Amino acid sequence: MMLLDTSGLLCMMDRKDTRFTKAHEFFLAADEKWTHSYVIAELVALATARGFLRSHLFEFIAALQDSSEVEVVMVDKDLHHAALARLRQRLDMEWSLCDAVSFVLMERLDIREALTTDHHFEQAGFVRLL
Repeated sequence: MMLLDTSGLLCMMDRKDTRFTKAHEFFLAADEKWTHSYVIAELVALATARGFLRSHLFEFIAALQDSSEVEVVMVDKDLHHAALARLRQRLDMEWSLCDAVSFVLMERLDIREALTTDHHFEQAGFVRLL
């Protein structure tokens, strides 16, 4: 099982990224893939800021959401509040709300690995694959 984080998805979208092939290999090897609506929101913002073609971006997101291999969790009030509580507990960390949602979700689903380049996942005790 693996969580798909924003940075990992960006690696999968960008053929020029040195981690493009590795990201796809990890993606294909994982039996269960999970992500959440805050990752999708962050992906739209970051990919747009980095100049990705919006048509490519939204095709990628549609493929992700339509895939039978990927479960996209819609962040509800409970998960949102649990993530905010996690951020309040760890004021020493510079984690984003999206990161905290990922960490809480990963704990709830017993996911240990994340398709990410973000060292915050290691700080939280998870395995960063990229």
